[in-house]
Amino acid sequence: MKTFEELGVSGAIRKAIEELGFVQPMPVQEEVIPYLISPEGRDVIALAQTGTGKTAAFGIPLLERIDTSRRVPQALVLSPTRELCLQITDDIRDFSKYMDGVHVEAVYGGASIEPQMRSLKKGVQIIVATPGRLLDLKNRGVADLSQVTNIVLDEADEMLNMGFSDSINEIFESLPEVHDTLMFSATMSREVERIAKKYLHDYKEIVVGSRNEGAENVNHIYYLVNAKDKYLALKRIVDFYPRIFAIIFCRTKIETQEIADKLIRDGYNAESLHGDLSQQQRDLTMQKFRNHLTQLLVATDVAARGLDVDDLTHVINFGLPDDIENYTHRSGRTGRAGKKGTSISIVHSREKHKIRNIEKEIGKEFVKAEIPSAEEICKKQLYKVMDQIVKTDVDDEEIAPFMKDINRYFEYVDKEELIKKIVSLEFGKFLAYYAEAPEIEAVVPDRKEKKPQNDKQKLQNKAQKGYRRLFINLGKRDGFYPGELMQTLNRFVGGRQEVGHIDLLDTISYFEVPEKDAKKVMIQLTGIRYKGRTVRCNDSEDKAAANSQSQRDTWTKPAKSGKKKNQPKHQKKDDWLSLMDEGWAMRKPRKKK
Repeated sequence: MKTFEELGVSGAIRKAIEELGFVQPMPVQEEVIPYLISPEGRDVIALAQTGTGKTAAFGIPLLERIDTSRRVPQALVLSPTRELCLQITDDIRDFSKYMDGVHVEAVYGGASIEPQMRSLKKGVQIIVATPGRLLDLKNRGVADLSQVTNIVLDEADEMLNMGFSDSINEIFESLPEVHDTLMFSATMSREVERIAKKYLHDYKEIVVGSRNEGAENVNHIYYLVNAKDKYLALKRIVDFYPRIFAIIFCRTKIETQEIADKLIRDGYNAESLHGDLSQQQRDLTMQKFRNHLTQLLVATDVAARGLDVDDLTHVINFGLPDDIENYTHRSGRTGRAGKKGTSISIVHSREKHKIRNIEKEIGKEFVKAEIPSAEEICKKQLYKVMDQIVKTDVDDEEIAPFMKDINRYFEYVDKEELIKKIVSLEFGKFLAYYAEAPEIEAVVPDRKEKKPQNDKQKLQNKAQKGYRRLFINLGKRDGFYPGELMQTLNRFVGGRQEVGHIDLLDTISYFEVPEKDAKKVMIQLTGIRYKGRTVRCNDSEDKAAANSQSQRDTWTKPAKSGKKKNQPKHQKKDDWLSLMDEGWAMRKPRKKK
């Protein structure tokens, strides 16, 4: 294997990258850097997975090529997201630490344009940009692309998938006729090939691994479950890997938030990342995840772009994406820097055909696994607790002043009993859950899928033992999700209210609380205001109270002809409830053609 010096990298850059821990070039760097630095280096398409050292592969040659005496844009890097844009900028600045006169600027949407305009007016050699913001700055006459001799499209396939094709075309039209183009992509999609044919000339294709191949160090596993059991399966999988550090990918923003809320409610260290969060929330969430303060990040594909974490143990697909390229991007986030990683897919029977399509495309076989049993999970978690106890470092000096009292307190407790108590303290709650955990039904091969159930069919009508099921007249349309329910309970009931199963519908919700707390919860919540609405909370068995709200989506108001003019308002309401309870106003669902 060659050294960076043998690749032709200058001393100033070598000094900076050595401080960053670069010892030997990674395969993509060994292929790309010497070609781009050499006089004959022109257009290149590099096919490589995320996390293979791509930024250094194009960042170092860009720095070698620029003229630091001229403060005009000479190199341009386009990226699909703000986060990736900032990350590339930071990396190139780190590489140029010991170079004099280098100015790199990031320009991206979602932030004030004024500071970016001021920076460009002062003069920069390298612009790292998202396509939309760059065009805005160009049209304002601030971003001059007339002297750009090198352009890089990082994660080109993803940029094109996100609809930036027209913007990229417009940017290329603004470049001088003579320029070099470098495209980095995880997959060679038809869109990437189209852009390559249009704008690249006599390009060299550099492939690290194989075309459209998943990362070498990634194992691909799938669990086949019924659609209704996907969340239960997710919990078991997460519990089976006690030291898991993972991204859980969901298809939509709504699903992402719901899964994150459920995990948080069930005691997991999880957070959500999607487009409905403010930029400040997204930055904070990603920073916490990078620093391992969050164990599970539930994210959409778009929101997770630019989140570069080297030590992910797992990627979990809570359902497979429609686009195979998205799967390649997801799975490529684990198994980096020579470490092993696992890509897990939780698949229901209607998605099974996607597995075969992905296998053909990436040239790798998925392993079908069985959902871990309660016993297997408990053993794994128990071993984790025991390992933590054994490996705990003891500061003898710090604890010495307390040892006399500690020894006296445990004087009559024998060693075996003490061990049982310590383990039970850490492990008891976990064991209690799996003692009565719902079973996950096996998927019957080739059976016909049942029609999707509506919200009312999915309701769990019976509370678990020791709990009471309550009704509240708030639902998803009110922005009322598990997180909001917990905040409302903690605010108005006081303390940290224990909550069991939650069923969220569009206009109403059901939730369980311990039997002893039920009356207090109903009293404290009834009559409060939530986003302008007066809240009612009743026992779910109170049909007259609960049914009137649950019918809002499927019942219509009875005709006015039967009402008396001078009928009191409360009487009208009572009659309306009774009509609904007797079924007089039920709307029959239309049959699908």
